[in-house]
Amino acid sequence: MKVAVIGLGKIGLPLAAQYASKGFTVIGCDIDQHVVETVNKGQCHIIGEPDLETIVAENVSAGRLRATTDTTGASRDSDVVVVIVPLIVAEDLKPDFRAIDSATLAVAKGLHREQLIVYETTLPVGTTRHRFGQALQDVSGLEPEQDFWLAFSPERVYSGRIFSDLQRYPKIIGGVGPISTARTIKFYQRVLDAEILNVESAEAAEFTKLIETTYRDVNIALANEFARYAAEHRIDVTTAIQAANTQPFSHIHWPGVGVGGHCIPVYPYFLFNSHNGGGNNDLRLPRLARSINDNMPHYAVDLLTRALSGLADRRILILGLAYRENVKETAFTPAKGLITALKAHGAQVLLNDPLFSPAEIEAYGASSVTLNDPLTADAIILQSYHDAYRGLDLSLIKNCQVVLDGCNTLNPTVIESLGMQYIGIGR
Repeated sequence: MKVAVIGLGKIGLPLAAQYASKGFTVIGCDIDQHVVETVNKGQCHIIGEPDLETIVAENVSAGRLRATTDTTGASRDSDVVVVIVPLIVAEDLKPDFRAIDSATLAVAKGLHREQLIVYETTLPVGTTRHRFGQALQDVSGLEPEQDFWLAFSPERVYSGRIFSDLQRYPKIIGGVGPISTARTIKFYQRVLDAEILNVESAEAAEFTKLIETTYRDVNIALANEFARYAAEHRIDVTTAIQAANTQPFSHIHWPGVGVGGHCIPVYPYFLFNSHNGGGNNDLRLPRLARSINDNMPHYAVDLLTRALSGLADRRILILGLAYRENVKETAFTPAKGLITALKAHGAQVLLNDPLFSPAEIEAYGASSVTLNDPLTADAIILQSYHDAYRGLDLSLIKNCQVVLDGCNTLNPTVIESLGMQYIGIGR
């Protein structure tokens, strides 16, 4: 059996490596020639994914894994095609299908009878059957569930632990019909060690992925509301949440200066933009949660404004550009909102992130600084708690009056012992 994996990004390449490690012949497809050349050399362009570099090198050397820019040719030569091309949200907060539509068209030109096509990219409900199924049929002249098999099976992995997640989490599967479902189950039983969880349809599988991620967005928004309430009543929200979560039915998440990433702040918009559009106006809580979480950088800056009696000409140092710790990713990073809000108050914004170059940082409108040289700032905002910041001696930041802990991870007593005011989110 030959498998084509369309999209060799941070999830696609590990998937291709996983399938090859199970003895399958895998063709990885990507539009980036550099990515293709790197993989064909047995090298890895994805940084920080445990075991990935070794598994890629071993399987390229064994002839089980290769890469190409010819998606149509790979589709034509494969028994199974797994599509994991990103679907992003555009400026109008609607899904931008251009990249995955283009990939679908290329697959369709090589589509043949008895072939299994599986989408792992998170999608709005109804997309697999109606948008992609119809596109595949229109180009190939073949009909889903009659001539070829079509299913949706969402990726459920986390950067930095993908191979362990592939074993840990049940693999959700929903086909456009019973034969597609059965073929998809058989495929994943052979390439994964995880439990296979069959849901009723492709639409149910699409919906499952959206609600599991939107739940987290809504839960974080609730935690942020609790944090603001706690601050008004001089209560430490972290202590209260930890105590509440000792009750087995309470699972309150952690508040912070915002929600970033490719998933949590994006997928609610897929719920709002399902294929037929029906019932989307009833999704009140997810919409409110998005508004609450998007406002948290402004709330944090308001706290800082009150602490310093204004921010005009103040030097504010942000620690962390990445949307979360130890990952060089900036998708929907709260740092962007912090920079915008700080500059609107007339502050001078300094930013340090050891994962990014000065040019990459300055592209976001902040001045890049290093912590190795003497540095003066009126306040510090901890935005993402990289390992490089653990044990950082904040006394090296001269003239600092306030530390705003956007991650609620620092020790207030240590901060205050340095003569600085500590502000947490709800602390």
